[in-house]
Amino acid sequence: MTVASGRQRLLMDPQWRFHLGEVAQPEAVNHGDTYMSVKAGHAGGPAGVAFDDSAWRELDLPHDWLIEQPYDPRANVSHGFRRGDVAWYRKTFGLPTEDLGRRLWLEFDGVFRDCTVWLNGHLLGRHPSGYTSFHFDITDVANYGGPNVVAVRVDARAFEGWWYEGAGIYRHVWLTKTPPVHVGHWGVYVAPQPSDDLSHADVVVTTTVVNDSDHDVTLALRSTVVDCQGNEVSMHCQELSLPAGTSQDVSQSLPVRQPQLWDLTTPYLYLLRTAVSAAGTVDEVTTPFGIRHIRFDPEEGFLLNGRAVKLKGTCNHQDHAGVGIAVPDALQEFRIRRLLEMGSNAYRCAHNPPAPELLDACDRLGMLVMDENRHLSSSEWGLADLESMIRRDRNHPCIIMWSMANEEPLQRTETGTRIVRSMVRRVRQLDPTRPTIAAMDGGWGSSFSLAHDVQGCNYIRGDYDEYHATNPQHPILASEASSALTTRGIYLTEPAKGYMSAYDVNAPEWGNRAEEAWRPIAERPFMAGTFVWTGFDYRGEPTPYQWPCISSHFGIMDTCGFPKDNFYYYQAWWSDRTVLHILPHWNWPERLGETIPVWVHSNCEEVELFLNGRSLGRQPMERNGHLEWQVVYEPGVLLARGYARGEEVATAVVQTAGPAHRLRLTPDRSAISADGEDLCVITVSVRDEAERVVPTADDRITFSVSANARILGVGNGDPSSHEEDRAEQRRAFNGLCQVIVQSVRGEAGPIQVEARAPGLLPASCQVESLAAVPRPWVAALQPNTGT
Repeated sequence: MTVASGRQRLLMDPQWRFHLGEVAQPEAVNHGDTYMSVKAGHAGGPAGVAFDDSAWRELDLPHDWLIEQPYDPRANVSHGFRRGDVAWYRKTFGLPTEDLGRRLWLEFDGVFRDCTVWLNGHLLGRHPSGYTSFHFDITDVANYGGPNVVAVRVDARAFEGWWYEGAGIYRHVWLTKTPPVHVGHWGVYVAPQPSDDLSHADVVVTTTVVNDSDHDVTLALRSTVVDCQGNEVSMHCQELSLPAGTSQDVSQSLPVRQPQLWDLTTPYLYLLRTAVSAAGTVDEVTTPFGIRHIRFDPEEGFLLNGRAVKLKGTCNHQDHAGVGIAVPDALQEFRIRRLLEMGSNAYRCAHNPPAPELLDACDRLGMLVMDENRHLSSSEWGLADLESMIRRDRNHPCIIMWSMANEEPLQRTETGTRIVRSMVRRVRQLDPTRPTIAAMDGGWGSSFSLAHDVQGCNYIRGDYDEYHATNPQHPILASEASSALTTRGIYLTEPAKGYMSAYDVNAPEWGNRAEEAWRPIAERPFMAGTFVWTGFDYRGEPTPYQWPCISSHFGIMDTCGFPKDNFYYYQAWWSDRTVLHILPHWNWPERLGETIPVWVHSNCEEVELFLNGRSLGRQPMERNGHLEWQVVYEPGVLLARGYARGEEVATAVVQTAGPAHRLRLTPDRSAISADGEDLCVITVSVRDEAERVVPTADDRITFSVSANARILGVGNGDPSSHEEDRAEQRRAFNGLCQVIVQSVRGEAGPIQVEARAPGLLPASCQVESLAAVPRPWVAALQPNTGT
């Protein structure tokens, strides 16, 4: 028998069949049916091979079915007033006869939640968590040279969190094929150890090699470090014997002289190429990694490559307008880029391991990450989920710490301490190079707290100075801060509509205003930094409101990634940009003659404000602060001039806009790949005749795209909007909305996007869809008709 050599990793996302709701199955009433129903390969109903799924909906993954469901005021408020359910996914695909003799895995990056998987009527297993990745070996039950049917039952009726969690196969699915002698699943661990002076590094590699053949083998393991130009930097090769049916962890050390360091502004990535050769086959795995030195110090905070770096982070759920939790890879990168634009340098995955592609984006773009475990548990399944996170993610240079838990009631108890010590012990076995932390809203300095390398403080529940004085050897970090409540473009709090003022004046009783939370962290060198709750708004948890508000107000940006005014506060004090931003808008016809607070966010040394050419005064800017003027409203022009060392360095203007006249489309990119996955995020703005955004416009806008693209979703950031996310229309909210347009696989050429609204001039834009080779993927066979 000839066994195909080499590893293949094939995308399984396209062409699934989907059914929402449980599927009634005929009850086995006679002995023969009962007898066969419990035999291997004889699962019944939609889990079985012969089930007719031809009437089911066809779709591509990733998929969040909950985003497609109507809002229900009787549903859970924390989860955004939508109800989970049971659903089924099926895909029929072929395997060539040449695959016989290889090892085959089905890999799921994330399914929310409690899923059961079958292949060809064989039960592969069940995975309860909606946040951890998992895989099943299908080698023994695959049908070689014929059709195979994978069936997935997803039960999203229960919760794992208190925010919108979505439902469905919302991350990628892969089919991996390897030779019998191969690198194990997540079987390469790269742990660079740079010297103190950073002049060289030992790249310590641990490779799990597996012999799934029936014979003892002698294999060659070759590990090669390659730079970003493709040059071989270091190599180590060794032979070893491996008995049949066994595996072995092999450690190698590869020296790298004068390494290029992974850093925030230069996130340099090497590649490790791993090759296992045995019995005429070669299994190859490529692992990106970075060389950098990290350290948390109780006096200096966080140090990256020997220099102190204040962590300017945000906490974020995996949720975006239009798509819910099924966030495509390009949209993950869009969100990271928005945070970087604000000056953020750190990302907390709240409160669960993220999609692998988010970490890939952080590696490429230079964003530090706190990777967070979902459940505080030392049970078998709890440790298995924790191990899944560590093994999958530990090669990412962006990750600088592992978070064990968030705001656990047991954080003040000995039971909690015993649990977390077991978890930390497992982490240190799997990755001794990174510290552990827990995000704690109390119990600072407890035995639970001291079980971790870094003290995580959620909100100012204690005194930073007192903790530092009492625990001088324990580094400290604001693992969650602020929770300021704002709505984009709203400057008078309106409880009946579910809106909060965008001035930095509101926070829940446990939180703090943005400025109030950042100042004490910025002013204390021993504070490693902060993670603000949150970078983006998210569905659910609409504090302080209930129905009809369905989304949070905590974000520095809304669910579309449109900046709220606090965005510019952080940008002023987190970034190196010169920032000058005025709020509010200047369209207040009903407030003529009233006094309106005018704020300026800036990092200029002084700012002078003018109304219609008249100076309203020049004020010095206090570091990490903002400026205010009380201005009697009259329509016209607000102008701010920013000064540094007495010289004008910036100007900002807010003008009274006229009536809505036209639409404007602004794509985030001019070109995308015609691979069926890439996308463009288009900002839709309502403009007056002078091209100014109309800050109160709420026109209903309808979209259309050419045949080589599809509308993936729409949004507007309105926390009380009940409009559909998967639609071809959306109202503007305070002048803006968003449409996400995705390419069609293999359909290169210009994508034409058009927008129309009654009474307004239409708008169009063109995005080039460039010819591209899609990632290798597995096509579906004809739908199963049960015959």
